[in-house]
Formats: sequence, structure tokens, C-alpha cells
Amino acid sequence: MSAKAISEQTGKEFLYKYICTSAAVQNRFRYATVAAETDWGRLTQEHPWLLTERLVVKPDQLIKRRGKLGLVGINLDLQGAQEWLKARLNKETTVGKAKGVLKNFLIEPFVPHTQEEEFYVCVYATREGDYVLFHHEGGVEVGDVDAKAQRLMVAVDEKLSEEQVTEQLLTHVPDGKKEVLANFIVGLFNLYEDLYFTYLEINPLVVTQNGVYILDMAAKIDATADYICKAKWGDVEFPPPFGREAYPEEAYIADLDAKSGASLKLTLLNPRGRIWTMVAGGGASVVYSDTICDLGGVDELANYGEYSGAPSEQQTYDYAKTILSLMTREKHLQGKVLIIGGSIANFTNVAATFKGIVRAIKDNQGPLKEHEVTIFVRRGGPNYQEGLRVMGEVGKTTGIPIHVFGTETHMTAIVGMALGHRPIPNQPPMDAHTANFLLNASNSAKTPATTRTASFSEPRTSNDVSPAKKSKAGLPAAKATTLFRKHTKAIVWGMQTRAVQGMLDFDYVCSRDEPSVAAMVYPFTGDHKQKFYWGHKEILIPVYKNMTDAMKKHPEVDVLISFASLRSAFDSTVEAMQYPQIHTIAIIAEGIPEAQTRRMIKMADEKGVTIIGPATVGGIKPGCFKIGNTGGMLDNILASKLYRPGSVAYVSRSGGMSNELNNIISRTTDGVYEGVAIGGDRYPGSTFMDHVLRYQDTPGIKMIVVLGEIGGTEEYKICQGISEGRITKPVVCWCIGTCATMFASEVQFGHAGACANQASETAVAKNQALRDAGAYVPKSFDELGDVIRTVYEELVANGTIVPAEEVPPPTVPMDYSWARELGLIRKPASFMTSICDERGQELIYAGMPITEVFKEEMGLGGVLGLLWFQRRLPRYACQFIEMCLMVTADHGPAVSGAHNTIVCARAGKDLISSLTSGLLTIGDRFGGALDAAAKQFSKAFDSGMLPMEFVNKMKKDGKLIMGIGHRVKSINNPDMRVQILKDFVKQHFPATQLLDYALDVEKITTSKKPNLILNVDGFIGVAFVDLLRTCGGFTRDEADEFVDIGALNGIFVLGRSMGFIGHYLDQKRLKQGLYRHPWDDISYVLPEHMSM
Repeated sequence: MSAKAISEQTGKEFLYKYICTSAAVQNRFRYATVAAETDWGRLTQEHPWLLTERLVVKPDQLIKRRGKLGLVGINLDLQGAQEWLKARLNKETTVGKAKGVLKNFLIEPFVPHTQEEEFYVCVYATREGDYVLFHHEGGVEVGDVDAKAQRLMVAVDEKLSEEQVTEQLLTHVPDGKKEVLANFIVGLFNLYEDLYFTYLEINPLVVTQNGVYILDMAAKIDATADYICKAKWGDVEFPPPFGREAYPEEAYIADLDAKSGASLKLTLLNPRGRIWTMVAGGGASVVYSDTICDLGGVDELANYGEYSGAPSEQQTYDYAKTILSLMTREKHLQGKVLIIGGSIANFTNVAATFKGIVRAIKDNQGPLKEHEVTIFVRRGGPNYQEGLRVMGEVGKTTGIPIHVFGTETHMTAIVGMALGHRPIPNQPPMDAHTANFLLNASNSAKTPATTRTASFSEPRTSNDVSPAKKSKAGLPAAKATTLFRKHTKAIVWGMQTRAVQGMLDFDYVCSRDEPSVAAMVYPFTGDHKQKFYWGHKEILIPVYKNMTDAMKKHPEVDVLISFASLRSAFDSTVEAMQYPQIHTIAIIAEGIPEAQTRRMIKMADEKGVTIIGPATVGGIKPGCFKIGNTGGMLDNILASKLYRPGSVAYVSRSGGMSNELNNIISRTTDGVYEGVAIGGDRYPGSTFMDHVLRYQDTPGIKMIVVLGEIGGTEEYKICQGISEGRITKPVVCWCIGTCATMFASEVQFGHAGACANQASETAVAKNQALRDAGAYVPKSFDELGDVIRTVYEELVANGTIVPAEEVPPPTVPMDYSWARELGLIRKPASFMTSICDERGQELIYAGMPITEVFKEEMGLGGVLGLLWFQRRLPRYACQFIEMCLMVTADHGPAVSGAHNTIVCARAGKDLISSLTSGLLTIGDRFGGALDAAAKQFSKAFDSGMLPMEFVNKMKKDGKLIMGIGHRVKSINNPDMRVQILKDFVKQHFPATQLLDYALDVEKITTSKKPNLILNVDGFIGVAFVDLLRTCGGFTRDEADEFVDIGALNGIFVLGRSMGFIGHYLDQKRLKQGLYRHPWDDISYVLPEHMSM
């Protein structure tokens, strides 16, 4: 959602901080906020003027016409203000149809003034520019300002001057105040633009001899501009409409949405309601709400919300668990229903998102059964069959009634089932499995012969886009009747390989001669080639770092499909419009600031470029071209017969609903000729009328379907076109959002533009106007398919449409990765791993989520236990591992490993090379004695050999006893590292049999020579064997296996790496030069004959 209302306090704070005007703005920052918990003593300390001035008190909760409702206390002292608040604070009141509690109030200084000093000013955004409204009589009785006020439109990219304001707005203002007002209004307009306001109203604006006073203010800002205005806005709080509480769950979902590339929305309407929804898609969510209200469920509808844009399994789980938690807090006498609905997804993996919902259902199965919740599911899209299967299975295993339906069932049919208006079929017919798109389907469906022939045999012309045509006076000029042809070529901006492969598969199944994607642009890599499939064979598509090279090398391209992010979409679109060869641009990104979108629209109009989007999935022309992910995967392309043209063209706002229209039209007519989703923003790049006029002028299109929605007035232009005879083809139209008029408080639906700002923008009003104009308008979305079928059959009956025999499309192999995801194939893995899994939302170590590792404070020893031994080791074992790492970390620069590291560092080598050179010296003679000592002592002990027998045998065999002996330390100069470890082991280990055995060996060896002590390597080796054998986590065989595979040497390697890195950093810090060994430290021993 873009335009969001802000509190009066926030709006005034922005104005006082950032307005630039020579007019003396009075009472800057002189306001105080009051709530139930306010400490009046502290408040008067912070705002001492409260004690000395007369005051005005009013609620700051987005309430309109507060003065007329008696919700403004005027000319009060502090005690009077407190008494006034006492009668209203935390009290319920009714404003229109909305009931709410008054919680937040604003206190400001009272400004004495006359009626003649009150004015009205308002600035608001439209598609063409920003309107400034001014009336010389402001205040409570201002009345219908739309009819009364002077009006000035400032076109996009134009500036407002004081002369314009004076001449066009201030005609009824006394001369003495014109200069001040003109300067203030220009400053206000500049503030409005700079801070990305979409609506700013001041009433009254008071101008006295002392200056300008902003008494009452209402404002909305474009929330999508947060990344631009963050420095000035700070952290803005957007209050809910009056009559609706702000729930922490809504804030939680809003936070999830902000951190995700997907779209997650939740609005609580009636937390005690029995009807709950979890709908995929912005358009579909509105349709489900409409249907629930149409069937009498408005008072029981608990929430509005949507999830879309391919959320991850974890995100869907978090969203679902929030809904399930909310709906199981209070019981309902009739039980509750949860509607998990959605249109046919274009690119979201339905099975993946359903896994998250299934997890949430399993986690909440107890409360769901206790509250008698029945679940109804309807969904389509990639891998939806698997998703529905999993959803059905969880119903059987948990005992929760879950009724599951796919694309064979009308999208909103489950609402009638859930509310008891239609029977629930026992076994609904299931459509073919996703994998079946490999096979040709020869059905009896027919397509219009003339249309198909025309589309499939269109000659390749030098100019692939037909010239713009002039329409009748009063109607907008159409740009190009034909946007896409059989030979249309596109450049894709962004590394969207999946979308590009989908386009190529569509091209292939449509029997195109060549791929529709000529090149890709991706600024973050150098020029290269990207591999794709064209049917069975592999092809290479060039990827360019900059757009100039791509355009220069591919002059045949006339379409740009932009997957640029919301932050870079504006710049990349503006750049694309500099190239005359581009005639159509599709902008997929959602959340582009409206001011930037309007600038793009203006530029596109000047250059004759058609923009589809922003916030769209794109569009499709069967048999010719598709934009990105439009139409979904190949199974849906084939099921909806999108590989060849039909006779019906449609235009929709919603991308998900456009795919639903593909499904409805394919089931009720001969199919789609062309379909476009213009996008859900308030100002789409092209409008309904732009495309309806194109369809009117396209001979192959015989009827038009429009899926409008609440908000805006574009549908009235269609009414005008029908009434004036410009549109003569049958138009079937339905505007979604009819439920909005039934809600007590304002609800912002999933699309940014889906909000009515006046009565004429409601869906109900627009549907009636379309009906009156002569369009075919169903009674509800439920009946849309029936009306389309009726109109189509009439056109067939009168000969306008002549159906043709179906021609099967060529087969396209399924991608390996998708086939594997569907479970259709299997392949032996190249690797096996059992210690770590990074694929989910959270990293997992040996089955333990990383958050749990930190929550349990397992430390480095605990992590090592998980990753090396796949066990959660006892606390003393983790401490012992950490102690071993500490005592083995370093032993000075003289040992071979440290020496090598130092020499390497001084030779200018990098950290990794220097560390590696040191590590390569580790072996039986340096540091690698842990494993060898553990093996030798274990073998002797396990065979029952006495310590003396062991020593004698090793001497007889001429072998060293690993772990015995030290160059410096001796029985008289003990190694404190060994002593520290020994004290810990003796205190904490359950048993130390092998250590005791090794210490007995030490007594024998040191009696012969005092430095033949059990050294640190030997101690760690034997103590670790005791640990593995006695901690209770390993069998004897497992413990021996870890010794055999070299796990113990890993302790030394890991510990000593810390020291080696320390030596490397030390040499670099000391800036030591290249090391050369001194001659006097080398004994040169040459053969005699060489030295003579």
C-alpha cells in the first residue's frame, strides 16, 4: 500500500521542521499529546505554555469533521482541558458507521481570530499532476470544497509559482494577505513534493497580523518512498482508521512484510468473528472478501489479508500460525471456518507455501479441534496438486475437517460451501497432474479459425508495432493497437533466469521460429552468455552489463521487461525510454513511489511508449508472446490453451486474477486472444481504457472482459466509450471490492490503488454505472464465468465467432530441477552430509537450529560436538574441548609450524597461504601425536598389557611411544598445560582408566630420563579416549571409530590455527621484511672433491 494516513501531530511535525517559506509560521512545535497513561506533572514541565495559555483539545485518530461532531474543546485553561478530556478519554464514541475508543488527544494553544482570517487549502495527487485547492472561507462550515474552491493543477515535473497562486487561487482574498498566502502555499506545495505527500489538507489555515497558524491538518504520505525520505521522516507510525484497533499481530505481520521480498498483509476486522481467511494474492483476497459479504457473512468476517510474491515456507508458517493463534482465542457457538483460497499462481510454488501452512496446522491442531474449525482450501498454480495432497493428508492425520479443491472448482465456490450455501462435493474431479504437460492432449475444444490463421501467419514487418491512432474527441489517444506479434523480441532487465526460461518454453510451445528474448541486461556482472533451453536443445542468450550495448547489438528489440528492484526501476525505465526502438515496457516491481511512476507515465506519453505496470506480472498474447511469469508454468499454459489465440481479450489489475481469468475464459469460451494485468498501483502505466481501445481496434478480438476494482475512476471512461459508440464489442465487466461499503471503518486492500476516496470510486457505484452504460455486469464474481459463457455463445450463434478445430502444441521437456521437485525422478546425490543443513529458514547443526545453540549457550565446545561427533555432549565435555583448544593454541615461534607461518608471512604471502604452510608441518613428529598416542595406549590397555610390558615391547620394536617426551619440560619442570587439564579431568570425568594407564607408563619412562613425561599431545589423546568411552554418548565401537578416522588430531589443528594466525598478524603488524636464514646458522657440508 502506498498512500497512508498519518496523525495530525506527525503531519505538523513534518511541516514545522521542513517548510521553507518567508511567511511567519506561528506556534511551531507547540503541541502536546495526551493518552490515558499521561503524567500531567511531567507534561507541564515539558510544555510550560500549558499552564499560561488558553488551549484547544481534540482527538488525533484520523477522525474527519471533529468540530461538527463536538470533539474539539476550544478556549480552555489547563483545568478545563483536563475536565473536557475526563469526559471523553477512553470513552467509546460513534463516527459515521464506525465505533471506536478515543485514546489519543492533541493539545495546542488557542488562536484568537475572526472568521475572515480563516482559509482552506488542500493539495492532492492525481495521475496527471497535483491539484491545489483554495477557498477564502475555511473552518467547520466550509461545506463542499470540491464545488466551492478555486482549483489549480500543477502538472507532473512542473513547479508552482507565487504568480500562479495569486492569479488563480487568491482572487477573493484581501490584497493585504495575498503575498503571505501565496508564499506560504508555494512553500507548502514544495514541502508536499519533497516529503512525498499524496494528500495534505489544512482547515482552517488562519492568517493574522502575527503570521500563519495551522489549526487543523490531515495528511497522507507515500509509504513506498520510505527509502528516499527516511532521513527526514524518521520512524513513522501509521495509525489505524478510527473504529479499528491497532493489534500487535498486525504490527508483527507488517514487520515480516517489511523484511521480505514477498507481500504479507493482515487487517483484523472482528477478532470474535467465525469466518477467517488466508488468501494468496492481492486481487484474490478482495474477491474472497466480496463473496463472503455477498453471502451475508460481513458481520462474522474476522480479518482481511493476503500473502503473495512467493513467500518462503518459514514466512508462510509465521503468517499462518498468527492467523490460527488469533482464531483460536475465543470459541464460537457455530464453530469457525478458515478459507485458504487463492487464484492460480503465476510463479509461486504452491506446495512449498502450503508446507508452511501445514506445519502451522499441525502445531495448532489441539486448539483447532477444540474450537471446531473447518478448513476449506482452493488453489492452483505451480505444483498445486502436491500442495493440495499434503493439505488433504494433514486433515486425515489430525482429524481436522479439511476440504480441498483445485482449478476445476470455481475460485470462490468454497465460500458458498463454508457458509452453507452450497453442498460440499465428496470427491471433486481433479485436473491432470503437473507432469502431464509433457503429453499432447487432443480435446474437442475449438478455436476461431480466422483468428488463429491471422495470428499465426502475421508477416514480419520492419515495424512490429502499429502506429498510434486518433480516437474521438474527449477520449485519450491510443498508442499502439498491437503491442506483441509472432516475431516480437524483448530484452529482460535483471537476472531472472526462471522467468526467461518460461518465456522460451512458451515460445516453443507456440511454434515460434525464434526465442522472444534477444538479450538480458544485468549491471552487476560483466558481459557473458547465459545458457537456456529451446525445446530439447541448449542455446546461449547474451547478458550485457549496460543497456546501451544491448540496444545497439539488438536493434530488432522493441519490448523491455524490467525486473529491476523498486529502487532502481525508475532509473532503468527512464534510460530505456531514451532508445526510440522501445515501444513497450513492462515493469514488474511493486512499491515504486507514486511520484516516480507519474514521471515515467508522462515521459512514456511524450515518447509514445506503452507501459504495463508497475506492480504487475505482465501480460500474455497466446501464440505470440508472454511477459515474464505471466500465465504460470507450462501445465497451466496448456490447460488454459494459452499456446494459441482465442477470441476473448481481457484486462485486469491483478496478476494472480489475470491467471484466474485465463482459466475461466478457457473453460467458458474458445480462449484468450490477449490479456494484460495493468498492475495494482494507484497510477498504472497504462489504463483499462488504453487496452480496451486496443482490443476494440483489433479484428481478431470479438469480446472484451474487464476486471476492475475499487478505487480510481478509470472504469467510467469505459462507460463513456460504450455510451459514445467508441466501444462496440461486447464488454463483460466486474469491479471487485464491493465489500468495502459494508465495513464500518476504511480497509486498505492488497493493491495500493484499491481504496475509494469518494462514493463514485466504490466498486458498487462503478458496477452500476457499467451496467447502465450497456456492459454485461454479473451480480457477483461467482457469476462472472456464466456471463462470459452466455455472451460467447451468443457470438457463436450469430456467426461473429466461428470455432476451429484444436491443433495440439509441440511437447516441451520438463526441467530437471522442477521434475525433481515434483518427485517425478530420482538421482543419486553427489554428496552426502549428516552434520549441517542450510536450506531452510534457519541453519541447523546436527539437527539443532542455530537459535537453539545460542539459547542453550553451548559454546564452541558444544558446536564442535555437534559438527564433529553429531552429539550434544555433556557440559564438562564441552569445557574440556575448549580447554584443549586453549592450551594447544600456541607454543612460541620456534616450533616448525609457527616458523613456517612466519617465513611465509614475511615473504608477502596472504593469510590463507601462510596458515596452510604452517599446518602442513603437523604430523607424528610435530603436533600430530594425539591420534597416535590414543591408538598406542588404547591398544596396549585393551589387550591387557601391563605398563612395564608396553614400555619394553615398544623398546624392543624400536618404536617411540607417541605422547611421551618433551624437549624442555621434565618431571622436575612440569608442563602446566598438562597439570591444568589433569586437574579438570580428575574432577569431572566419570572414569579415567586410559589416563591412569598412561600416567603409570610415565612413571616408568621418567625413571629412566626425567623429560620422558606424558606431554600435552599424549595427555589430550588418552583423555579424549576416556571421554568418548565414558560420557554415555557413544558406543565402544563409535568411540574407537572416531579415534581411527583422525578426529583427535583435529583438536590440535583447530587450536594451533589460532596461534598461527596470531603469528601471521603479528609479523604484518610489525612490518617484518623478507626472511633470510643467516649463514652462520647453517653448516655447509660439501663432498671433499667439490671443495678442493
